[in-house]
Amino acid sequence: MRKCVAMFAVFGLVFLVGCGGGGTPRGVAVTVGLSPDLPQFIHAGDSVSITATTAGDPNNHGVTWSLSGLGELSNQTSTSATYNAPANLTSNTVVTVTATAVADTSATGPLLMSVLVPGQENVHPITVDGGPVPTQIYPNGVFTSVTVCVPDTSDCQTIDGVLVDTGSYGLRLLESQLTVTLPQLVDNNNNGLNDCVSFLDGSFLWGPVVAADIITSGELATATSVHQVSSSNTGIPDNCSNGGNNENTPESLGANGILGVGPEPNDCGFACDPSSGGVPPEPAYYLCAPSGSCGPAFVPVDQQVTNPVAFFPVDNNGDIMDLPAVPGAAAGADGSLTFGIGTAANNGLGTAKLFTFDPNSISFTTVYNGISYPDSFIDSGSNGFFFPDTSIALCNGGFFYCPPSQLNLSATNHGGNGTTDTVNFNVDNATDLFNNNPTDAAFGTLAGPNPGGSFDWGLPFFYGRSVFTAIDGVPAPPGVPAGPFWAY
Repeated sequence: MRKCVAMFAVFGLVFLVGCGGGGTPRGVAVTVGLSPDLPQFIHAGDSVSITATTAGDPNNHGVTWSLSGLGELSNQTSTSATYNAPANLTSNTVVTVTATAVADTSATGPLLMSVLVPGQENVHPITVDGGPVPTQIYPNGVFTSVTVCVPDTSDCQTIDGVLVDTGSYGLRLLESQLTVTLPQLVDNNNNGLNDCVSFLDGSFLWGPVVAADIITSGELATATSVHQVSSSNTGIPDNCSNGGNNENTPESLGANGILGVGPEPNDCGFACDPSSGGVPPEPAYYLCAPSGSCGPAFVPVDQQVTNPVAFFPVDNNGDIMDLPAVPGAAAGADGSLTFGIGTAANNGLGTAKLFTFDPNSISFTTVYNGISYPDSFIDSGSNGFFFPDTSIALCNGGFFYCPPSQLNLSATNHGGNGTTDTVNFNVDNATDLFNNNPTDAAFGTLAGPNPGGSFDWGLPFFYGRSVFTAIDGVPAPPGVPAGPFWAY
């Protein structure tokens, strides 16, 4: 289960983006500049003219051009080229045009293009495909790609294999997968801001808070706080690690990062803001001195690790996850994450049932076997249905259920607004599911115990549904209820 423990806090210090120092270079380096010089958002079939200039190139050799991704380059000269986006796209995509200096092939100028299907600018592709680690399959993990840029530059990188999690908040990327250098947030004394996030399974992630522009298809969140998960296992405060597993590698996390698009705009909120008073909660945010010593700290809400959806200019009040039905097992499943609720023609609520819930607990009530579980939730980051039922046999290891034959079960969800809905679901023997389908990644009947006493509607719940997650505190368009709520 990857539902984030919502205990994070922040402080009344003013944070600045840290800048690295530098000395005077020996000689003049060749550099490449492009115009336009910021990422471009264009539609399928459009073209963009690009001009390159070089500095430190006394013979004016100019550049050569290359393209990574769909489309083609035309009209190539030593100083200009035209990018032509493909006319027939079924989903939004990202490409990069690169100009390389002839005088010094280590000097490059990249320009990122987000190529969009008309009418689908707010739709981002997702997939259940086993994850980014070739030697292991992540069952029921839904992944996507995310592009991050150094703020206000075209120094960008697209990272795939990022787990999409409606049960947490904020973008967290493994440092080992980053090639761009994102600036860390520091205070006036050059103490670096770090974040520790704990999960219900006892694992944790630790590392600096950095600033980045985040691009997902046609959406852009500028200068957003991102959690860069440190590759190091040293210098971690005891109250962060707490004896748990540091999932700072693709193999341990099963992903290259986590995109938290849950119903809150920040990963801690006012519990970590200096306005809360008292002492900063742990584990949450820490200020670390250049010497390496770290102490818990408050952080203003607007500088915490943030759900990027809440910081989009328009489609920012929530998201909709769509995945096809998976009755049993399947090789995978391709779907979409649509941003905004009621903000465009393609993201209306329609006939979906809406369930409000307490924004403090981020949970509603599920009644199963006549027992009410008031701390229940919907979470794409959990890879099964997880609920308490001691009558169902456990698999070896105790993580999943292994009944002798398929169980046909039901539970009823109750929203704070009085909405109810009975959900029918099936539970199969997990060992048989995995053994009989060794190359599959999607399992619609995977379930396990939750001794914590709540009903966790994990990814199998999303198969065959449109699941809406509305964000707390973000203004909604006319006719759409304010978040937080879930709907399906």
